[in-house]
Amino acid sequence: MKSLLAAASLVAMAATAQAEVKIGMITTLSGGGASLGVDTRDGFMLAMEAAGRDDVEIIIEDDQRKPDVAVQLADKMIQSDKVDILTGIVWSNLAMAVVPAATAQGKFYLSTNAAPAQLAGRGCDPNYFSVSYQNDNLHEAAGAFAKSEGYQKPFIMAPNYPAGKDSLNGFKRFYGGELAGEVYTQLGQTDYAAEIAQIRASGADSIFFFLPGGMGISFLKQYADSGVELPVMGPAFSFDQGILQAVGEAALGVKNGSNWSKDIDNAANAAFVEGFQEKYDRLPSLYAAYGYDTANLLLSALDKAEPSEAEAFRAALKEADFDSVRGDFAFDTNQHPIQDIYIREVIKEGDVYTNKIVATALEDRSSAYVDECSMN
Repeated sequence: MKSLLAAASLVAMAATAQAEVKIGMITTLSGGGASLGVDTRDGFMLAMEAAGRDDVEIIIEDDQRKPDVAVQLADKMIQSDKVDILTGIVWSNLAMAVVPAATAQGKFYLSTNAAPAQLAGRGCDPNYFSVSYQNDNLHEAAGAFAKSEGYQKPFIMAPNYPAGKDSLNGFKRFYGGELAGEVYTQLGQTDYAAEIAQIRASGADSIFFFLPGGMGISFLKQYADSGVELPVMGPAFSFDQGILQAVGEAALGVKNGSNWSKDIDNAANAAFVEGFQEKYDRLPSLYAAYGYDTANLLLSALDKAEPSEAEAFRAALKEADFDSVRGDFAFDTNQHPIQDIYIREVIKEGDVYTNKIVATALEDRSSAYVDECSMN
């Protein structure tokens, strides 16, 4: 057996002995989305290292936010490294490029983040589990919030890729009213002058946007300088821990939908937040929380069965017999979570910008596509 091993470079470190279980983590560790992948990795490794397993090898690779690179890495991990389980992808276009092929080859995929509608409905698979959410969920909460606040004409905006389309569909599903505008931006875009001009001219009374990572930082800074003063809302991805430190005062008071927050009151979450801060000297993000939960779900299943025992291991995953940082957690029949979705508000604690829960938007929310899944 070998010690727990993380290879955080493009070339996985060679194993000194054969591990009983191999996990391949493909995530984004460079470029504009690097903070998301770094937090995913760090949350996952915090739980794995605490477990002290000597029968697990973890190979970590950087997908560079490129679908072709992600596919190459997955092929290498499956064919050469002989991994049993894949995980870690942040971006839905990369997930759609990797997950169906991986599960078709009998590999388990546990999603720490990306959970496109296609994989929750007709494309569901017995070997695919989303530990995070279904892509629409946090945006559905924002839509429900917009409706409750009485907004009449929100302007909505997201990048043009699967998660962006899911986000606006989710918002519209629970908002249900008239829109001042609906715009899809380029993935990775950094200049939002044209979109801000559209917002200004649209007659909107509010703005909903989903722009994760560096995209959100760019938009919020440009919006703050624009003189447009409409209320802003979004999913947690647009107001995540890393984004807030870069944006600063401009984000204060903004409401956002999330299924996790550092102030969720349970023992597992308190231990996670404290442990993450102690190890990494920063507050965790929701990406770190998903990575941590995914590792603990995986560990709970490994206590009952090996991935080579596919039926038993799948059943162990479905049980979700672990203490989630989100509190109550269960899988629906499409193997996506049933969970509460909250509204958070951006606040400042000392010198640190962060979020606090101010309301529960949706209780025990599953996903809009569960009835389309053949596993029902």
